[in-house]
Order: sequence, then structure tokens, then C-alpha cells
Amino acid sequence: MTSVLINLVVALSPVIIFLYVLVHLDSFKLVRFPTVLQMLAIGVLLAGVGYLVNGAISRAFGIGMESYSRFVAPPVEEVLKASALMVLFALNRIGFRVDAAIIGFAIGTGFSMAENAYLLHVFTQANIMVWIFRGFGTAMMHGGTTAIFAVMAQTLIEKRPQLGPLDVLPGLALAIVLHAAFNIYPHQIVLSTAVSFVVLPMILLLIFAKSEEQIHTWLLTDYETHQHLLTEIESGEFVNDEAGRFITKLANLFSGTAAQDMFDYVKLHTELVLRAESIDLTEERGGHVVLTRADDSKFRQLHALEQKIGPTALAALRPHLKFSRKELFELHELERVARATPG
Repeated sequence: MTSVLINLVVALSPVIIFLYVLVHLDSFKLVRFPTVLQMLAIGVLLAGVGYLVNGAISRAFGIGMESYSRFVAPPVEEVLKASALMVLFALNRIGFRVDAAIIGFAIGTGFSMAENAYLLHVFTQANIMVWIFRGFGTAMMHGGTTAIFAVMAQTLIEKRPQLGPLDVLPGLALAIVLHAAFNIYPHQIVLSTAVSFVVLPMILLLIFAKSEEQIHTWLLTDYETHQHLLTEIESGEFVNDEAGRFITKLANLFSGTAAQDMFDYVKLHTELVLRAESIDLTEERGGHVVLTRADDSKFRQLHALEQKIGPTALAALRPHLKFSRKELFELHELERVARATPG
């Protein structure tokens, strides 16, 4: 019984500990603990799907285990893990590279935990060295490749308004190559394990540190920009500049849509983005902001204005607001937390 527990700890703990380190290092705390648990559960589910898909392909084409693990399993498993992230990217539920790294590693962690737990159940007589290689090598590889895919995709997505194939293919290709390189030389398991446990985490930590610095710079710049915009709106200058004239013209094109509703929408939208960015900057400094029902009330007002303006006019208005995917992500996160605020 003691040896089973030791094998379990060795097989599962390295990747869980590193995930904890990533979450702890995140100054902005945008990836909440419940989200991490959800990503772990998704990874576990995807491992189950992978087990079924790998088995079906292997039986259908009569591919031997060694060849399959080298050439077929890497693309199948990396595509499965990446699929969950692609859904999150499409829904704009990942805002920054730091978030992408944590969420990607969490999905890979869940996948590896399920895989190792299954193998622990099947190979009960395997010695401790097997689980050292599985825990410090294979598990870290799964987390690392998925995190690298997520970071590369997020980096490319930030450069364009819409998610496209070119945003995900480079990272997916690299994840598959790294996974295949780990599997292709089974006799070099010590080297593969060392690379997975040392090199991949170092790469992720370097990406993490650089990304946090970039987030800080972006937040300060964006916060000042939105403060300036809000000042213009409140002083009345905004009505007469190019964006304000466009809103007035747009309102005239849609019967039943008042220009004042559009201006109120822009003002409230800007206030909420400023609120989200202010909270992020406070969290970075180690502080904590308690949301109130007033925050939730503002989102209700925003949605009421959306109803008044109408979907067609709103679709025409939004591109001219020039709010980025990051800012819309911040709004989504602020609304999610505000809704959970007790009355």
C-alpha cells in the first residue's frame, strides 16, 4: 500500500506543483481557482476521449504501439488538448498570455493526471523509476506543450480582431513536434525527462515574466487612454470629434435609435473598462478590491442600453469603439465576478 501511494505521488505531484507555482506567480490573478479546477476537469475528460480515439485508430489501421506512440499519438493528443483552448479563444475567454499559459498548462495537467492514473491502475507492478519518468517527464511534457500552444496562439490573436487558422496552426505544429520528439526516442528517456522537467518550465517561466511586464505596461497606457476618453465624454468634447460625429450620423440612420443612448452606452462602457483596469492594477500591487451591487447594476444598465439601441445599430457601432479583445475580456471577467457578488 505504501509503495502504491509513493508511485501515485511521484506520478501526479510534479505537474500539480508546477501548476500551483504558475497560479501563485500570476500578479493579476485573472485566472481564478474555480477556473483552474474546470480546466483540470476538461483535461481529464479529453484524456478519456483520447483513450477512445487512440484505441479506435490503432485497431482500424493495425498500427503497432511503438509506431503509434511516435507518429500518431502526438498529433491526436495535441489537437484534442488544443481544441478546448480554441473554444476559449473563440469565445474571448482568455485575455493575456499569462492567462493562456496557466489555462493551457492546467488542461495539460488534467490530461496527464488522467493518463498516469489509468497507467497506475493497469501497471500495478511497475517500479518507481517508471513513475519518476512519467511524473517528471511525460506529465510535464503534456502541460508544457499545451501551455506553449496557448501562449503562441494568444500572441498571434492579439494582433488581429478575429480568430483564424493562422493564429493556432504555428503553436499547434510546435506542440506536436515537441510531443513527438519526446516519444520518438524511448531509449533516451532520461534526457527527455530532463528536458521536460527543466527546459520546458524554464521557457514557460521566462514567457511568464516577460508577459507580466507587458501586461503592466499595456494596462497603464490603456488606463490613461480611457481616462482621457471619459474626460472628453463628460466635458462634451467627444460629441464634436470624429467618433462623436459618427455616432450622431449612425443614430440618424436607424429609426428609433437615439444618439443619446449611444453616447450613454459609450460612456458606461468606458467607465466599466476603467473599473476593470483599476482592479487589475490594484491586484498587481497585492491589493484587493471588493465589488458591490453597484458594479452589477452598471452591467444591467449597459445591457438595457444594448436592448434600446438594437442589435443592428450596435453591430455598426462596436467596431468604431476600438475596444480590443483584451478590454472585452476584462469586461467579461468583471461582469462575471460582479454577478457573483452577494446582495
